[in-house]
Amino acid sequence: MSDGIAKEPIQLYEARKKIHPKRATGSFRRFKWIVMAITLAIYYITPWLRWDRGEYAPDQAVLIDIANRRFYAFFIEIWPQEFYFVAGMLVMAGIGLFLVTSVVGRAWCGYTCPQTVWTDLFLVVERYFEGDRNARIKLDKDPWSFDKLRKRVLKHTTWLIIAVATGGAWIFYFADAPTLLRDLVTGQAHYVAYATVAVLTTTTYVFGGHMREQVCNYMCPWPRIQAAMLDEDSLVVTYNDWRGEPRTHGTKKAEARGEAHGDCIDCNACVVVCPAGIDIRDGQQMECITCALCIDACDDIMGKIGRPTGLISYSTLNDYNANMALATDPESATLNPDLMRDKDGKFIAAVKHFDWRIFLRPRTLLYFFIWVSLGLALLFALSQRDRMTISIQHDRNPVFVTLKDGSIRNGYNVKILNMIPEKRLIHLSVEGLEGAVMTVSDIEGAPASFATVPVDPDQVRSLRVFVRQSPENIKSGQTPFSFIATDQQSNEVDTYSTVFDAPE
Repeated sequence: MSDGIAKEPIQLYEARKKIHPKRATGSFRRFKWIVMAITLAIYYITPWLRWDRGEYAPDQAVLIDIANRRFYAFFIEIWPQEFYFVAGMLVMAGIGLFLVTSVVGRAWCGYTCPQTVWTDLFLVVERYFEGDRNARIKLDKDPWSFDKLRKRVLKHTTWLIIAVATGGAWIFYFADAPTLLRDLVTGQAHYVAYATVAVLTTTTYVFGGHMREQVCNYMCPWPRIQAAMLDEDSLVVTYNDWRGEPRTHGTKKAEARGEAHGDCIDCNACVVVCPAGIDIRDGQQMECITCALCIDACDDIMGKIGRPTGLISYSTLNDYNANMALATDPESATLNPDLMRDKDGKFIAAVKHFDWRIFLRPRTLLYFFIWVSLGLALLFALSQRDRMTISIQHDRNPVFVTLKDGSIRNGYNVKILNMIPEKRLIHLSVEGLEGAVMTVSDIEGAPASFATVPVDPDQVRSLRVFVRQSPENIKSGQTPFSFIATDQQSNEVDTYSTVFDAPE
């Protein structure tokens, strides 16, 4: 029954409140600049690197050649049947992400995630044209004018140029970069290339310029998965209540009044630099990407007011709980930061600080062992893999033919795969079938126990091979034997076992 009171409808989705993060300065911000420069350089420059593989293979260092079903990465060439190498690298990437998260939380999100990197890049452009936080907030509120229009047009134009470059760089990984660039400019590229650039341009522009933190909060599953990766000894960005509370807007006034006070002066410096728009002082939150810009902002303020840095810091839950217990007055059950300092104002010895030995706990060692083991296994498999293979398919109808001289002939479809960018002469022979000779289609010569077969670089040579056994050597039923392919220059050998059929 209605009580006659109008109730505000429940909002299942809150409209986005635009965030204007202030530019931070400090060691973590410098580290983010370095990571951004390195990751962007890798992404944009890699397709243009050259690697000499000889005249029969592409010279692009990293190339995903879908047309010819090859993946090239410097000295490594992956064929479709070797996709397990790619799968292994993806598993390594996943284990590495688990390792990093268990040690330092969402460091991937805060420093190297493409969404973070391109959002940072777009923010650089935004600040350049519109100014820092306060100037951008003011510009949003100002009525439209020529100056505002000019700034917005320049900003969005630059964003679009970056977005086009992003989409363009991606397609260069799938074709020879210089050739594809020329075809794009002259309008001769395939329509798929233009469509891919258009899609990636749109997503980069929308995600990096407009959605930003919403991509992390609503589209990415990792914020919800990370909880399973963390434990009490994982380093995460933490506001240390035990030394920050109670907050005050003036430490000298609080001291004059004899009031207990913490180091936090409620300046909101940590809030205004946060790209996710959260207040780290409210505790751990799903939206936090562990970028540590709030640490830089807070350390700057602490330095200005003559307080020790580290009010916001990377800390573990175990250390945080231990320090909170030390700072809690047992009688009033309230925080008293004075309990954490001696008479000289220095922190007492019992206060827990960062200890590098937390990296050596069983969980991280297990992740590291699995990661290294996978890497070594892949390297071993890569070094031991065959670069020449032979496959055989026996004729099924008929399985054998009786010739007029009484000999029996079997037919086989033989495929020799040359997996190096050099032409090879393969010595093909049979073993285990007494008195057998073979005839190879397209290879001139009388029937013999072997044949020399040329195979082009990075190609499969398909052959029709007939194996004949003289009447005096024939055994009824099936006789197992082997085809042997040998590269006499490299001494690489591959063997395929099959059967020779004769009448029962």
